[in-house]
Amino acid sequence: MKPAPFTYHRPQTLAETVRLLAELAPKDGRVLAGGQSLVPIMAFRLARPAHLIDINAVAGLDVLAVRDGILHIGARVRHAAFHRPVQDGPVVVMLASVVRHIAHYPIRMRGTFCGSLAHADPAAEWCLVAATLDAELVALSARGERRLTARDFFRGAMATALAADELLAETRLPILPDSTRFGFEEFSRRAGDYALAMALVVLSIEGGIIAAPRIGLGGVEAMPRRIEAAEAALSGRPPSQAVFREAGRCRRCRDRPDRGCANQCAVPA
Repeated sequence: MKPAPFTYHRPQTLAETVRLLAELAPKDGRVLAGGQSLVPIMAFRLARPAHLIDINAVAGLDVLAVRDGILHIGARVRHAAFHRPVQDGPVVVMLASVVRHIAHYPIRMRGTFCGSLAHADPAAEWCLVAATLDAELVALSARGERRLTARDFFRGAMATALAADELLAETRLPILPDSTRFGFEEFSRRAGDYALAMALVVLSIEGGIIAAPRIGLGGVEAMPRRIEAAEAALSGRPPSQAVFREAGRCRRCRDRPDRGCANQCAVPA
């Protein structure tokens, strides 16, 4: 099939972009960045936007830089930008490890980091990264700038807190300490398929003790989230297989709260 007819717009500046969004969002206008999610559903006519606002010529949205201990990722930054670490440090090494799980190589050459978050597919790897690292998301509109945490941004499957006239202009991730370690695992039926389940664990070892653990799950619920009960089970304890198994059991408490938590988690599961 082919997309339904639409009017194409190609702004050159952020000011022009937010002006077009203010005008066209009420008329079923949509932002086009990488298009790897939007264009296929348009081809099947599952989406029929009347206007497409292509941001690929907008100056300033291609930023990928570290400033003041924060990694800034602009709305035009492709998945492929993370095929290799953009600089030294655990967070960029982690992104380079995660990106190889995203779809297939041609899709990574066009799809964008911020576009993935705005689409909010529960099986999206970058959504899990944002939720686990408590990313800050910067939304722009004609009304000004709005900053949201990942916890407040995701609202459900394919649902976010973005208003129709807002552009997700930038994602900000914390630069983690050099002592940080991470692990990412994903299960899918074939390489490049949508993830059926995935987990990201980020923690530091300080003086032989686990510090600042972050554990996130994706693909198993309507949106990614941190498992705070499991984090509490790890925090302040020496790493061991027994401790990790105990943290893994914390996920199950959520399903049967009537049984309580055998691990006596500091945070209810």
